[in-house]
Amino acid sequence: MAVEANSESKPSAITKAIIPAAGFGTRMLPAAKAVPKEMLPVLDKPTIQYVVEESAAAGAVNVAIVTSREKKAIEDHFDRFPELEARVAAGGKDAYLRSINELMSKVRFTSVRQRDQRGLGHAVLQGRDHVGAEPFLCLLGDTIFSGADVSPAQQLIDAHRQLGTAVIGLQRVAADRVDRYGVIAGDTTADGLIRITDLIEKPSKDKAPSNLAIAARYLLTPAIFQCIDLVKPGKGGEIQLTDALKLLLAREPIHGVVLQAKRHDVGDPTEWLRTNLIFAQRDPLTWNSLKPTLSELMNES
Repeated sequence: MAVEANSESKPSAITKAIIPAAGFGTRMLPAAKAVPKEMLPVLDKPTIQYVVEESAAAGAVNVAIVTSREKKAIEDHFDRFPELEARVAAGGKDAYLRSINELMSKVRFTSVRQRDQRGLGHAVLQGRDHVGAEPFLCLLGDTIFSGADVSPAQQLIDAHRQLGTAVIGLQRVAADRVDRYGVIAGDTTADGLIRITDLIEKPSKDKAPSNLAIAARYLLTPAIFQCIDLVKPGKGGEIQLTDALKLLLAREPIHGVVLQAKRHDVGDPTEWLRTNLIFAQRDPLTWNSLKPTLSELMNES
């Protein structure tokens, strides 16, 4: 992907990330009543572990996870469990914990509580002290990606390195689905790169400026926090991140990058099941073990 050149000095490396994971997960009830939706598994790993792995692989290894008092399981997952580690080691089953232990050796975790559920903008605001005056990644904890050599986090960092601006991950959606997302207007400046001119939260089909939807991945500058402070609460008292981004756009340029990877919203039951099948297909052993059952079910239908 070609990007615009920036004559100024190149931005410093992105080393910090905020992962909002405090929402109730109402679409996944009753499964998410006691188990955070971000902890629901995709194959053998909880969803949020894939998100942290994406962040770490792109170099953002200082991670703040925004949780709530009901989601202590997320904090526990990224902490040591000596008794369990000893048990699997004694049984020669160290491989069962290898992926999480390797991740924990690379990443420095901070847990931040969002005491009141007041929207995504408010959740991001909880990470203000963590990131300080640095640009940072923001990756939603219930959304993962597949099917591309370059991760969304890496795409955003690559674009920011060239442009020095905030960058938003985008995906093209069907026209009859634009009312489910924040949608952008903008001018294409290179293949897959858009200079954003407006952002609209969940527009109707006839008022959507494009079919480019915001796709759960952001690279934000610290000025976003001042903008969140200025946002007036909307429906349900929620502070929307899209409203803060509109204020940020009035202060500084924002670009969008069309993500190469396929998005999976694990906060939806049907999509969660579909995601498990897509990820299972990537592993020949797992997929071959599932094929007879899938064939049987297809024949019955």
